[in-house]
Amino acid sequence: MNHRATSWVPGAGRADGDFPIENLPWGIAERPDRPGEPRAMVAIGDAALDVAEAAGFGMLEALPPRVLAALRMPTLNAFMGLGEGDWRTAREHVRGLLTAGDRRSIEGHARRDVVLVPRDSLAMRVPAEIGDYTDFYASEHHATNVGSMFRPNQPLMPNWKHLPVGYHGRASSIVVDGTPVRRPCGQTVQSDDGPPSFGPSRLLDHELEMGFFFGGAGNPMGTRIRVDHAAEHLFGCVIVNDWSARDVQKWEYQPLGPFNAKNFCTTVSPWVVTMDALRPFRVPGPVRREGDPAVLDYLRWNDDFVVDVRLEVLVSSAGMRASGMAPTRISIGSFRDMYWSMSQMLAHHTSTGCPMRPGDLLASGTISGPTKESRGCMLERTWRGTEPVTLGDGTERRFLQDGDEVTIRGWCERDGHARIGFGECRGTILPAE
Repeated sequence: MNHRATSWVPGAGRADGDFPIENLPWGIAERPDRPGEPRAMVAIGDAALDVAEAAGFGMLEALPPRVLAALRMPTLNAFMGLGEGDWRTAREHVRGLLTAGDRRSIEGHARRDVVLVPRDSLAMRVPAEIGDYTDFYASEHHATNVGSMFRPNQPLMPNWKHLPVGYHGRASSIVVDGTPVRRPCGQTVQSDDGPPSFGPSRLLDHELEMGFFFGGAGNPMGTRIRVDHAAEHLFGCVIVNDWSARDVQKWEYQPLGPFNAKNFCTTVSPWVVTMDALRPFRVPGPVRREGDPAVLDYLRWNDDFVVDVRLEVLVSSAGMRASGMAPTRISIGSFRDMYWSMSQMLAHHTSTGCPMRPGDLLASGTISGPTKESRGCMLERTWRGTEPVTLGDGTERRFLQDGDEVTIRGWCERDGHARIGFGECRGTILPAE
């Protein structure tokens, strides 16, 4: 017998929807009648629950004062800093408000339509004030593909299967879904030895990634987070598009790695899907094959997991959108294909004693799979531009052009469980200035 809870909120029961009662992701948004007042929201069906407004009407009075205080803040940092127990308590209470037949349900409340806001009316914001942003390089398929383009005899560097490789990104240029992306300028070269010229990047690319927010009490400087405790600090996940200027990257990345090629814009989806919501979609992992080196003890956890999130990348030209043409899907993959787990990334990040703070964002790096269709960026998908993809309007793409809109979607599905999704992570490319 199916005892699945149902919500009375419109759109929450759609089989192909992203935000059923089983999801309840957190976000920060401004509502049209409260401009300039970002506040915590929870997505449900076609609506969002305004948490601050609900608290004002006494709908959340059962929550501990520290939780209520955190949820009244204009970012999720304070809430992220509370820890698993408080996250779960708040989520379960909100779930009761929105569940049909629950004793806490606000379906018949006189202020119901004041606390529930149409989602499409909201101006979404980056959900946390991100103090630090680190981007990893955790997909073996991606690293092997890219490495084979530039180092055919040694696609993976000797360290790659021993540690999660990453670099520190630029938190100030993280933007939320729908924010336009300005084509960057930079130094590029025609040959490997130069000389360089300065101008708009010609090889602009997207990167299909997942990100996760650090939560709970931060670790003091000089201390580590153990891999078997790392999951306690995973607040939730978002989709990430770490835009990249490949021609700028080619010239600058030796000897210290990415810099201006990736600091100009990173887009995140606005709704943070909690690890509790993702729990049914965990699978044991990551997988190691025969011949792979043993993982060092500080990265080994027998109960480690990856999450089976399906992800797709769609591209539409300006002409396609003007004519009402649907975007073209150019790749589809899964977050479960990663070589390094979220717990391993966090444990390695802190292994030197690096302190983490609530709201810090860590991203996976490009997610690619074993097939051509599962390659997560244009560099791979078109194999450095030698195998262009064709959009629905008949035009070809080797890399992204001005006016192109890139949309990334993610969702989880499993028999016996409701489908949950992440919404969209979109960006439209504007010409260089």
